[in-house]
Amino acid sequence: MTSLHEKLIRQVYPPAGPVRVLVAANMGHGLSNGMLLTVVVLYFTNSVHIPATHVGIGLTVAAALKMAVSVPLGHLTDVIGARTAAVAFHIVRGGFIAGYVLAENAVAFAVVATLVYVAESGAHSTEATVVAAAMPPEERVKARAYTRSANNIGFSVGALAGGVALTADSRPVYVTLLLICAVLYAASGLVYLKLPDADKVARPEGASRWEVLKDRPFAVFGMLNILLVMNVGILLVALPIWISQKTSAPPVLYSVILVLNTIMVVLFQVRASEGAETIEGGAKALRRCGLLLAVCCALFAFAQGQSTWVAIAFLLAGAVVHAISELLYSAGSWALAFELAPEHAHGQYQGFFGMTSDLGSMITPIVVTTLIIGQGWPGWLVLGALLLAAGFAAPSVARWAAATRLQEKAV
Repeated sequence: MTSLHEKLIRQVYPPAGPVRVLVAANMGHGLSNGMLLTVVVLYFTNSVHIPATHVGIGLTVAAALKMAVSVPLGHLTDVIGARTAAVAFHIVRGGFIAGYVLAENAVAFAVVATLVYVAESGAHSTEATVVAAAMPPEERVKARAYTRSANNIGFSVGALAGGVALTADSRPVYVTLLLICAVLYAASGLVYLKLPDADKVARPEGASRWEVLKDRPFAVFGMLNILLVMNVGILLVALPIWISQKTSAPPVLYSVILVLNTIMVVLFQVRASEGAETIEGGAKALRRCGLLLAVCCALFAFAQGQSTWVAIAFLLAGAVVHAISELLYSAGSWALAFELAPEHAHGQYQGFFGMTSDLGSMITPIVVTTLIIGQGWPGWLVLGALLLAAGFAAPSVARWAAATRLQEKAV
């Protein structure tokens, strides 16, 4: 019989083949991103002495432009090929990350940050598109699950390494770390060269060059994604403020919840992807995600006004339910993003999907702080109702989209 240890290893270490290359690449850029996000803001505020408000403005401008170029860069990926684009965008972004060390004022920082974010937009769309090119349809969601686990491992190690280095709080250390991040990210792109260079799928005659922008079912799926991706903001934005300001639980509990979430994602993302390889399976995963998000919002709400240990119990229970919903969200959204995209246009479809994810992440802090911190426990229930509605709408939207695909093939 297979031991529990062996089963857990299989959830993280993939079988031989292209998926191992994908995992290695994701581990590399996850490591780079973990270090980068840990040090970049403090480098510019503490060592370059740019005011924090100016850094925030620069990052906001960069994030907005990142969304604006998502679809065009995805289309470029379709034109030049997934593997070529993946290598190019990762090398280019690595070079731009190195450019951070040359920025000495707020304007220069905003310019470099914009270049980094724009290249990141292209890199993110290729990370999914190259999976579509390298893996058969029935294995794509599972491959994405492996890469997400690898990315989380790399990110956690990178963040830990960056955090340790921050204790020095010196410019030479910051500069060294930024250059290491640049090299790691570029090197992760070179890993994609080990994949076979799949043939590009020709665009059918008469197909629109920007067909994702005319695909109404996919646009509605994107709107649902804007809501469901708020599960990330619940964990990263709402929960730490809620614990410290609205409950009697100790703030250190948030660190425990983050570790718990990371462990669950690493160990169980592949397991959670089973059964979500099709349009129907992905839609069901999103429906379950919406239901569980509503449950976790209720559990977090119940923590207010409770004694310390009761609050801790509600918060930990909510954290476990949230982690499961996050796993289902990832699997379900990947399935629909892959299965609803024409084979010749995965780049622009993944670019559009990434744009909706970025938009959801951008508005989440405003939504959750207004609803939850402003309104208290009723705000959690309102947010849970919104997420429940989005999850339960997913199967209908998926069926509509699938029907339009069949009509297009019949024409």
